[in-house]
Amino acid sequence: MWWHDCDDLRSKNGELWQLFHTRSTFVRDALMTTLQHIGVLTSGGDAPGMNAAVRAVARSAIYHNIKVTGISEGYTGLLEGKLTLLNSRSVSNIVNQGGTFLKSARCMEFYKPEGRAKAAEQLRESGIEALVVIGGDGSFTGATLLAREQHIPVVGIPGTIDNDIYGTDFTIGFDTAINTVQEAVDKIRDTATSHNRLFIIEVMGRDAGYIALYAGIGAGSEEILIPEKSRDIDYLLHSLNRSDRAGKTSSIVIVAEGDKSGGVFELAKTVEEKLPGYSTRVTVLGHLQRGGRPTCADRVLASRLGVAAVDTLRDGTSGVMVGLRDNRITLTGLEKACKETPDMDPELIRVADIVSI
Repeated sequence: MWWHDCDDLRSKNGELWQLFHTRSTFVRDALMTTLQHIGVLTSGGDAPGMNAAVRAVARSAIYHNIKVTGISEGYTGLLEGKLTLLNSRSVSNIVNQGGTFLKSARCMEFYKPEGRAKAAEQLRESGIEALVVIGGDGSFTGATLLAREQHIPVVGIPGTIDNDIYGTDFTIGFDTAINTVQEAVDKIRDTATSHNRLFIIEVMGRDAGYIALYAGIGAGSEEILIPEKSRDIDYLLHSLNRSDRAGKTSSIVIVAEGDKSGGVFELAKTVEEKLPGYSTRVTVLGHLQRGGRPTCADRVLASRLGVAAVDTLRDGTSGVMVGLRDNRITLTGLEKACKETPDMDPELIRVADIVSI
């Protein structure tokens, strides 16, 4: 079983071990032999590839003669009983679609123990024995509490464009997002070159700079500003001066929205004051990054993780997130996945600094 290869589950420290082992061998064996009905929902911000994950969960469950119910509008839909029994045809022609056909919604009621108790009652009344939650850290926090308080078997699938979930090398939607940003930056560069302009481009990443770093390297930006590596305005001015001396007549600066430098509009104002030779423009890509058809990489990742989620529940394991590390399926405790922060690869930052000169 996969948990034998996962250090997070081998540790006997913390609540995860208790969650994993308190249920006893009897409960795990019962799940393995009698699991008959799984629910699946998408929660939090939408991410390209979520539909592919739902499709994989549904078809994997059906393959193993397990009923599967789609829950519309995340935890809100669960509380309101928006449940639809899925079959193989229900999830046809969605693998190539962005967004989530199950939809998503913010649910304040689920923040309260009473709301989670109501959700558990809905599941039990509908005969749903286990739940697959596709989303990010906020979604996993709710799933962790539901499993702990109501003893509902839950497995998480990481779906967020920010790639900021601990326990997986990549999250569903990240590859599509960075390709979307790269394409947009390529087009902006055409204008920057034509008019000898500096473009400061803000991308998503309130707490993590993965989109900015990957897309910045891929699009050949002259500078990348991310929350994980504090660089003040003097650093940016020095970098732009260096580019000017190197003969560059246009430049692209990519900034993660969570960068601490004061925001893209303030940056542009300061650059124009300190370096009047630059004609500066600002572009905020915004929710453009969340949309679009998922790339092949995201479709394959989502399909692998969807099948792995069902296999994990069939094995009797709960309270975990399925992820991909070194191209292998691994399991990480849900609580650890939503509380820990994945480390930014310093080698990638070094590469960005070298290739931008």
